[in-house]
This record gives sequence, structure tokens and C-alpha cells, in this order.
Amino acid sequence: MGNSETAANSLRPTWLGRVVARRRGNLALEFCILSCLAFSAALWGQATDSNAASPGPDQAAPAASSQQPDSAAKSARADDTYIIGDDDILSISVWKDQDLTKVLPVRSDGRISLPLVGEIMAAGRTPGQLEQDLTAALRGYISDPQVTVIVQEIKSRKFNILGQVTKPGSYPLTTDTTILDAIALAGGFKDFAKKKGVYVIRQGADGREARIPFNYENFIKAKNKGKNTAQNIKLIPHDTIVVP
Repeated sequence: MGNSETAANSLRPTWLGRVVARRRGNLALEFCILSCLAFSAALWGQATDSNAASPGPDQAAPAASSQQPDSAAKSARADDTYIIGDDDILSISVWKDQDLTKVLPVRSDGRISLPLVGEIMAAGRTPGQLEQDLTAALRGYISDPQVTVIVQEIKSRKFNILGQVTKPGSYPLTTDTTILDAIALAGGFKDFAKKKGVYVIRQGADGREARIPFNYENFIKAKNKGKNTAQNIKLIPHDTIVVP
């Protein structure tokens, strides 16, 4: 009996040591896992802060787009040789007076209407000349008025194309458009179009109409041979192309 108790007492320290060692190992493993989780959380937080601080392409886009109207306005205002016409859309701005800042169409009689000013002729004037007219008209109501006129949309410069084309109608003339350009804009010829008989109706300063012929087939042959293609003239406002 005494020998068995002695043997049990001798094994007890060994068993307790193993339990303690195993517990210490588990604690060390748990510590490593918690440390890794804390380090990962710290890295994630830094990445989130970095993304929030630096705007992406979608966030930068509104800032860029907000600058585009200003550059377009400067471009439209830079050409002060443009003659305003009927149906053009004008942006009129009076500094420090929102009630007089308007976007107005030019009526068919060539006039626009503005508070305090009333009706004033816009057609036939350049933007700079209209600015001077409005400034003079406002001096009786405003001290040192500063007026800006911008042609926001050009609608008075148009040409017409009729007859055997895919999309006949009226088109804006905003560039150096030629007869061939106009036919392309209208979708090209229909199958039975008389390509040799195309002509342009142009009204002169005296009110008389002139007919300018355009033989498409001869033009293409001349172009392929590198010859003179002068008949492909540039259009002017209110020209009408007829494709029989």
C-alpha cells in the first residue's frame, strides 16, 4: 500500500507539468493569432484612410466637368466676329445682378427682351457690339454695368437639302461645310438620285436667286485623277441643295 502511494505521488508532478506546458503552448498560439488579427486590422484601416484621402477617377470627374462650361464659354466669346442671327441662343450675364442674367433666344424679328432694357435688336450685331448696346441701355438703372454676351447655341446658320437623299431637311452650318459634306450629313443619295443634276440655290445680296450646278460623278472622276474639284463649293447660311 505504501509503495503504490509513493508511485502515485511520484507521477503527479510529471502529469501537472505536462498540463501546464500544454496550457502555455495554447496561450502562446492564441497570442500569435490575436497579434496577427490586430496587425491585419491596422493595415486595413490604413488602406481605407488612404482611399478616402485620394479621390478616384469617378470623384475627380465632377471637378473636371465643372470646368468644361467655362472653357466652352471662353471659346465662344473669343470669336467676336460672329454675326448674331435669328434663333441663336444667347447667354447674357450682368455682373452682380442675377435678375438680368438670362439665356434668351433671338426672335424671328431679330430682337431680344431683357428687364429694364426692354426690347433690343440683337440680329446683325456681334457679341461685343450687343454688350455695348446693353451696357449703354442699363446705365440709367445700374452704376457701371458689366455685361457679357455669349452665343450659347448657333441656330441661325443653317442650310437645307431637299430631294433624293436619305434624310432631307435643315442642318446647322457650324463649319466650312461643302456640298459633299452636306450630302453625307443627309445620309447620302437614294438609289434613283440624279447625281449629275445636283444644284445649290443661293440668294444674293440683291435678293435674286442663283443656281450653282454640282455634277457629283464628274467631281468624283476629277478627284480620283487629282484634278480641280472647285465645284465642291463651301456652303453659306440659307443655301439650299437640291438632289433631283
